[in-house]
Amino acid sequence: MTNLLQSILLWLLYISSFYAFIPSLVSRLFGFRVFRRGRSKTEFSLTFDDGPDPEYTPRLLDLLRQYEAKATFFVVGEHAARHPELIQRIHEEGHLLGIHNYIHKTNWLMRPRTVRDQIQRTGQIIQEVTGERTCYYRPPWGIMNLFDFFSKKDRRIILWSSMFEDWRSSVGVEKLTDRMLKELRGGEVMLLHDRGTTLGADAHAPEQMLQALEVVLQEANRQRLQSVRIDTLMGGVTVSELKSTSQPQTHLSFWKRMVVALWLGWEKLFHWVYHLQTASPEDPLLHYRSRVYHGALVEMSDGHVIRNGDPVIELHFDNKKLFDLGMTSRSSMHLAIRMIRAMEQQLPDLARQVALEPELRSAKALYGVSMINRGPEKFGFTVRELAPGPFSSASKVYLKLLLSVIHPAGTKRLKQRSEQLVPKMIAMPLDVLLGRYGQHALVAATTEQSSEELLVPEQDLVPERN
Repeated sequence: MTNLLQSILLWLLYISSFYAFIPSLVSRLFGFRVFRRGRSKTEFSLTFDDGPDPEYTPRLLDLLRQYEAKATFFVVGEHAARHPELIQRIHEEGHLLGIHNYIHKTNWLMRPRTVRDQIQRTGQIIQEVTGERTCYYRPPWGIMNLFDFFSKKDRRIILWSSMFEDWRSSVGVEKLTDRMLKELRGGEVMLLHDRGTTLGADAHAPEQMLQALEVVLQEANRQRLQSVRIDTLMGGVTVSELKSTSQPQTHLSFWKRMVVALWLGWEKLFHWVYHLQTASPEDPLLHYRSRVYHGALVEMSDGHVIRNGDPVIELHFDNKKLFDLGMTSRSSMHLAIRMIRAMEQQLPDLARQVALEPELRSAKALYGVSMINRGPEKFGFTVRELAPGPFSSASKVYLKLLLSVIHPAGTKRLKQRSEQLVPKMIAMPLDVLLGRYGQHALVAATTEQSSEELLVPEQDLVPERN
């Protein structure tokens, strides 16, 4: 029995070595079928694995933008699916996206078909978000198997020329900085990590990486070295990627141009008649006005209600902004991500204005009607059905007509899942708006009001004489 077990273990070692160890060793030693280092004397590549991460990836992107550096992100599919807005931001800011499997698991422990599914699933997520395919792939831990070794030529496997154990907090900022500076030269492909949740990594290690990277980028500028995308270091940008640098533009038929012209004209008239204000004048998306609510009782989250006669802040989306977003979005997901990012920027501005205006602060809630009503709960809104009646029917016809113009899929979208294209009411208690987005604005408003009360004219302080 012992001899049989030894034989089984020995055969398993032979098979696993042939399947993964030998292909990885050949690739590492001879660079066969992989890219590890460029030939440029003035350009190097920063590459980041395991992300995106909601805490560290945005800070990393801010840092790269500050130093006008481009990088390559090999993303894990399950993280990309949870944070498509970060994938979109990486793409929009000119960085390259690559695949790092759907889950962070070594190819050594997966069958060829499983590996292929992992790659295709992650690639599909990237394509749905950005509208562009990627052919760049980095296997987790750089461990390849026979499937990778003899994969199709349309997949480029990217390894690295230097790594620094930045996934370990014990390395420390100073030692990590020294290691990176020693490898700072033209042609280098640096391996770093913008997420610390994988096996063997420390959750807060990216914090040290960011500190060290800033020093490295400063030194790179001093030496006139430039961080570029992997595809650039490999010899230039491909034709498909050149096409992706320009925003897609949908060409409208004559009748659609007429609808848009009437639509935008009506908006200007509506704004003038009802004196709408804008939350973010420099980038208008949300307009609002103070009014009295007339309608059936509306139940919101946490027991809040809007009753007939309550003061509310009525919200309106900017038609031109919606039109521009629709015309330049590559897909439904792309449009949704851009709307989410726009709302994240606009709601704090709206909260600031509400906090500074006493008339608005007396309102019970924010209130609006929209067909774009999938996902506002994440911002604190409650979504409710409109009461049946002429207003609901008219709103449905009007908004469907506009959606056929601004949506990337046009009238095709109206034929698919038409039951979901129903105008609904969105509402948010004012306390929720100020609590989630306006704490600083509320403090500022209170301080400003207190200052005005203290600045009483001098003559008012002098007692009257009989």
